Amino acid sequence: MTQTPPELTDRAALRRNRQQVDAGTELPFLHAIAQEELQFRLKMVNRSFNAPAIVTGLPNLWGDFLPDARVVGDDPVLDLQQGAHDLVLHVMALHWASDPVGQLVQARRALRPDGLFLGVLFGGQTLSELRSALAQAESDLTGGLSPRIVPMAEIRDLGGLLQRAGLALPVADSLPVPVAYGSLQRLFDDLRAMGERNALAARRRSLTRPALFRRTAQNYATHYSDSAGRLTATYELIFLTGWAPDASQPRPLRPGSAKISLADVLGSVETALPDQVKIPGTD
Repeated sequence: MTQTPPELTDRAALRRNRQQVDAGTELPFLHAIAQEELQFRLKMVNRSFNAPAIVTGLPNLWGDFLPDARVVGDDPVLDLQQGAHDLVLHVMALHWASDPVGQLVQARRALRPDGLFLGVLFGGQTLSELRSALAQAESDLTGGLSPRIVPMAEIRDLGGLLQRAGLALPVADSLPVPVAYGSLQRLFDDLRAMGERNALAARRRSLTRPALFRRTAQNYATHYSDSAGRLTATYELIFLTGWAPDASQPRPLRPGSAKISLADVLGSVETALPDQVKIPGTD
């Protein structure tokens, strides 16, 4: 029997957070970096895409990223038809998914053979400084911890998720983005501007005591400030690439089928191993 993954996210709270995002005239800087990097990756592919789709929780920020793209929300069941697209982008939303593999599987099914999947999300190194300062403050004041920042996957795990979803030629790469803030409030303002406030299903529903934020700011300044007194923060953008399987794609050769030995390529002498190898200390 297939078990339903536990709910990571309070979707109603996440929706409210995202509705407060003001597209304005400028993108939040991390979304601008993500768009620039995705454009670069698309140029490197050197292929034209005629039926793209974009999965996003922020259509006001990403709706115009690709001309004529179908833009759908990052709901648990994606509004995508099977085999309808030659390109699917999943942007700045996968870290909120209760079932990230399910999201990737649905994106793969929406692709035509040899269609391209590109994703970008926050990775596990994101806000490591804030996590540490906040955890220490809450432990000192209450003797325990509560869910406050969404858990984010490490790059080594995300590459495996692409394979589990059935995508071929999977690649995951990371882009650290260091930032310096004048105050903890400025960091919180950036999170709010991206719709990234706490929307965890297991979060505390009571108001947070101001003393917790004061202690967090003190811990942050003590351990994570630069020579100018600014608070240093790390964001990690992880980019995922995979292809819908197709017979035209390169495949690894069958073991033993090589026509040229490695010794010939390196210009060295190949020495055969004896049939039986004597291990020192054994009869």
